[in-house]
Amino acid sequence: MGKITGFLEIEREDREYSPIVERVRHYREFVLTPPEEAIREQAARCMDCGIPFCHRGCPVNNQIPDWNDLTYCGEWQEAARNLYSTNNFPDITGRICPAPCEASCTLNIEDAPVTIKSIECAIADRAFAEGWTVPEPLVPMTGKRVAIVGSGPSGLAAAQQLARVGHDVHVYEKNAQPGGLLRYGIPDFKLEKHIIERRAEQMRAEGVTFHCNVHVGVTLSLDDLENEFDAILLCGGAEKPRDLPVPGRELKGVEQAMSFLPQQNRRVSGEPLGDVAPILAEGKRVVVIGGGDTGSDCIGTSIRQGAASVVQIEIMPKPPEKEDKALSWPHWPLKLRTSSSQAEGAHRDFSVMTTHFEGDGNGQVKALHCVRVDAKFKPIEGTEFTIEADLVLLAMGFVSPVHEGIVSSAGLELDGRGNVKADDSEYRTSRAKVFAAGDMRRGQSLVVWAIREGRQAAHAIDKALMGRTDLPR
Repeated sequence: MGKITGFLEIEREDREYSPIVERVRHYREFVLTPPEEAIREQAARCMDCGIPFCHRGCPVNNQIPDWNDLTYCGEWQEAARNLYSTNNFPDITGRICPAPCEASCTLNIEDAPVTIKSIECAIADRAFAEGWTVPEPLVPMTGKRVAIVGSGPSGLAAAQQLARVGHDVHVYEKNAQPGGLLRYGIPDFKLEKHIIERRAEQMRAEGVTFHCNVHVGVTLSLDDLENEFDAILLCGGAEKPRDLPVPGRELKGVEQAMSFLPQQNRRVSGEPLGDVAPILAEGKRVVVIGGGDTGSDCIGTSIRQGAASVVQIEIMPKPPEKEDKALSWPHWPLKLRTSSSQAEGAHRDFSVMTTHFEGDGNGQVKALHCVRVDAKFKPIEGTEFTIEADLVLLAMGFVSPVHEGIVSSAGLELDGRGNVKADDSEYRTSRAKVFAAGDMRRGQSLVVWAIREGRQAAHAIDKALMGRTDLPR
């Protein structure tokens, strides 16, 4: 906890954003960093609540009251040590996590939770600035070799944990640079890529070897990895997008969000696009279908590319402006949220179903035909309408890992939702030496859940290889 009476004396003040008119002109982060005294003052608001429900809200088990108190007391280095004891990448989660811990904060009963996410980010950034975040010293090698397929948050967390106990860890990434969707899916204005690069450099210094442009299951078989390594951990994510199989889906200009977003990330970093056709929103009437984080990322990117207009539609009904605390707290509440990208100029509409797309004579989309639906998603007669569009981005979530390639060729057993089947204790798949973690195992989820799964899978693998483990779960 922080100051005994801090929550009574100090109002919640979170980080601010740079003005919209400025930030839409570039792809850099636009969150304004508060001064040290402001962060310490906010940390002082952490109350002696008896049961810290923020622990329940945090999948990586951050000891939030502890490092809030350390921050308030000016013990920044010890706060960083505490933070890193549970979370490998707080500089990432402090930027892109939706902060379920704040929803669970006792002070959220009055809509004024501690600014946990901002404090976390401040601690992590200060640890880098002060030189406290350095590669951990190499330990005696165990002689065991572990391959990790996929370099998203689960793969990176597992790799770092396993390397730090002396295993020879090799990470295989199908793209040109490590990071997975952290690098290729999340726009730079939310997460600049130098943050991922400094983490990769830290991990290389700790003994992790990255193999990029290697697509396991396509250019390298799982059998080959099994012959070379003592254990393989699959962290390939849930990359199969939910499609919209309605008439006109084949029209030009109807694209998946994850065809659109990685292109802009590659442009920003100077990485070639390859032989794919460019997808650009400049001068176009853009419609984003899907109301989640991916949809918001499409909005922010489209606006920065110079879209003529952006409309976001969602089949779900409009959430309430404010949740019923008695029913929801300390759980994640259903309520209307407006992301920074949505605030930049998108028109949002709810309870809307697309019935078909209309094209021009050249096979290019020109409109969506829609209908309003009731609470059971049944069309309401007489509510049909049309939205003009030159570019439609499908951002309706992800249904499972991509089965073509490693999953199908290896004959891995799947669960009822099409994810690679493995429990959350041993993380072992239907093949003895093969483990799975992150979205590939649990389905589409949050970065914090991926980090947790990577850490727990590392614990399971180390125990399986060595008979015991000192790694935390």
